[in-house]
Amino acid sequence: MALKDITLGQYFPGNSFIHRLDPRTKLLAVILYIVALFLAKSFVTYGIMLAVLVSSIAISKVPPKSILRGMKPILFIVVFTAVLNLFYTPGEHVLAQFWIFTITLEGVLQAFFMVIRIMMLIAGTFLLTYTTSPILLTDGLESLLNPLKAVKVPVHELAMIMSIALRFIPTLIEETDKIMSAQRARGADFESGNLMQRAKALIPLLVPLFISAFRRADELAIAMECRCYHGGQGRTRLRQLKYRGADYGVLIGFVVLTVGVGVLGRLGF
Repeated sequence: MALKDITLGQYFPGNSFIHRLDPRTKLLAVILYIVALFLAKSFVTYGIMLAVLVSSIAISKVPPKSILRGMKPILFIVVFTAVLNLFYTPGEHVLAQFWIFTITLEGVLQAFFMVIRIMMLIAGTFLLTYTTSPILLTDGLESLLNPLKAVKVPVHELAMIMSIALRFIPTLIEETDKIMSAQRARGADFESGNLMQRAKALIPLLVPLFISAFRRADELAIAMECRCYHGGQGRTRLRQLKYRGADYGVLIGFVVLTVGVGVLGRLGF
């Protein structure tokens, strides 16, 4: 797996229908989409969710290769989860049995649905960051969490921290790639050996990476202070968030989707 395969936090500028939606709409839609995914129980409901995901990707005009490439880092987690569900899900229809492992039809279906669920969940959340800039994500999240200000929750600061953390992921990945290239030029080997030896070979990366991360954080703090940033109190925004007809239509559609998938799941579909 190459570091360039990690695409979380990247933003693909565009003018598609999904790009133009209010960030609050996209955040709520993703939440409803995740709820619907966990309510899906069968091929019918998962088929509906897959159709929604594929349609959203097509409308967003985000390259499907970018989403597939971004899933490579979670491949191990997906395979591990599938194996656990495959061997440790009890059932009446035994397909194979060896030593302490038993494969049942229920286990195969559970493993299949779990893999599909994880991949669709990751793809849906990736689509959110691919079509929404970090600034708009911050504004949308802060607006949604505004009611918590009544109980003295620092909503603006929390939203800003999350946005900066998300924005710094591609930056740190790029910095790690540069450090690895520099150390390879000096004879370092990160590819040979078993898993433990490869892990030990990565330890020398940590010190320069942490130094670079702290330096960037310090530079960002100084830049924000120079621009008189003192939290969210009294701040105004260049772009005022406002719901449009399309936003209401999308939200209603995802509410209907979530309720519909839940009802179909109850009926055994």
